[in-house]
Amino acid sequence: MMSTQEFEREPVRPEKLEPARNFAASYAGEHVAGTEFVIGAMFVTWGVGTGDILTGLLLGNLLAVLSWALICAPIATDTRLTLYAYLEKIGGPGTVKIYSIVNGILFCILAGAMITVSASAVRILFDLPSQVNWYPTSMGFVLVALLVGVVVVSIAMRGFKRVAQFAEICAPWMILMFLAGALSMLPVLVGATPGVDSIDSYAQFKSIADTYIWVDSDSDMGMWHVAAFAWICNLSMHGGLSDMTVLRFARKKQYGYFSAFGMFVGHFLAWIWAGIMGAGAALLMKSSITELDAGAVAFQALGAAGIVAVIIAGWTTSNPTIYRAGLAFQSINPSWSRTKVTAVVGAVTTIIACFPFVFSKLMDFVGLMGLLLSPVGAIIVTEHWVFPKIGKTRYWVHYRKASTNIAAIFTWVGALLLAFLLNQLGLHLFFLLIPTWFASMLLYTLMASRMGASGDYGEQVAMDIASEEARKRVERKYLEELSSKDHQGIGKSQPSIFMNIWGVLSITCLVACLALAVMVYINTISLEQFRNLLIWPTIIYFVSATRWVIQREASQDTKSQVSSTTNAPDLV
Repeated sequence: MMSTQEFEREPVRPEKLEPARNFAASYAGEHVAGTEFVIGAMFVTWGVGTGDILTGLLLGNLLAVLSWALICAPIATDTRLTLYAYLEKIGGPGTVKIYSIVNGILFCILAGAMITVSASAVRILFDLPSQVNWYPTSMGFVLVALLVGVVVVSIAMRGFKRVAQFAEICAPWMILMFLAGALSMLPVLVGATPGVDSIDSYAQFKSIADTYIWVDSDSDMGMWHVAAFAWICNLSMHGGLSDMTVLRFARKKQYGYFSAFGMFVGHFLAWIWAGIMGAGAALLMKSSITELDAGAVAFQALGAAGIVAVIIAGWTTSNPTIYRAGLAFQSINPSWSRTKVTAVVGAVTTIIACFPFVFSKLMDFVGLMGLLLSPVGAIIVTEHWVFPKIGKTRYWVHYRKASTNIAAIFTWVGALLLAFLLNQLGLHLFFLLIPTWFASMLLYTLMASRMGASGDYGEQVAMDIASEEARKRVERKYLEELSSKDHQGIGKSQPSIFMNIWGVLSITCLVACLALAVMVYINTISLEQFRNLLIWPTIIYFVSATRWVIQREASQDTKSQVSSTTNAPDLV
């Protein structure tokens, strides 16, 4: 049965908090995605050398992980609210409606780009032309995009738990496909590089990379541009706090560090592997990498499994993105059903996916999206953490029963005007975050202080604090009992023999995929043989992994029913 209890307007109840594995899988699945094929290939066209690419990606992705772990996750687990519910408490219903419309539209466009990526792979099956313009040039591609959109939306409608389970199945295989694709293309690049017969050292790899992958062309882009992009490409989610929507389900604030699975396994390694795949595919097809879409690159590197990889990669990102967009629009009117709103949002997103304009300008779009939303994140951080430390009143707009936080609106607009001015003066889009963020914090503090944040709301504040402390006591007690039962093994059932068989079969298929990749890399099998064989362990993996998750879910449901009859906490 489809669950619609997503706690859109109230704190998540303790028994609905999710375990660590769901967040590790969700971040790995969402950020090992179809866009990685696009972004990894775009880095190849930047004209930045290998050393600067690797250093910039390490630094930028580290900053992104710290933003999730030290800013977004602590606020999400402290309040247990969606970004929209918390923003309404800070800014009033008028503010959250404006923000939700802007945020929802941006997420729809981003999710549409993910569906476009998936459709770029499916179109190969029907021999449809590559879509490199901002508009569709094939009715067949439009039909494919609509079909992919229906599948994606149906998963997103089922809520965070189903989205996370889907990612849990896909993530291990997706990571492996990026590695396998890079291994299959490296011999192609080795064969084309004069003076290099194999890769036995980093120096030999760098020689190949400098020649065919990340060729330093003295462009205006450099290491700091790479680092800045790696940091801000998900800025709306960590610095803009949109991932409060997901991390409010985390049992601990430390789960924010699981974003490292997405940033380092996903962005860092996947972008590198995608760059290798793109360069190799361009050599094989005697084409420029800018003329290839994600489907063409993956098909050259992985064969039919590459088509599946791009389809799945697009799904694992568009699913949580549509889920976020649905919550954004649902927050405009609390009486609307989240499930129905998500369905409508998904329909609009699918139509957007038919027009590949974002797909072709993806890096600029994600930078602009993060910049547009980051001032609101700065406002929330200021009110949540800074105000209590400087003697200002948190939630002052709520206590005054104002419909709109004028200070927040002026701060948001003012910060964006500052960003526009700095950009016109020559500061690159990727470098606008820091001045915009700190300007937002300063301006909001000054304006809010004059508009009511300095007032005394003693009785209302005391009632709010007492209510929150009571909620947190219940949550702490539940989590302590849960931890105790986990350590003692109470309520844990042994997996059935069939569950073990499906699990072992899934792992065996992943090992088989890796073995095939190693074999093509060391020239034990040909590239053509690798492409033809890889699809078979892939198919078996998805069947067995799905059966394993279904049986695990059934086992946990049985355990929960037994637990509820004895008034014990739900261990799911």
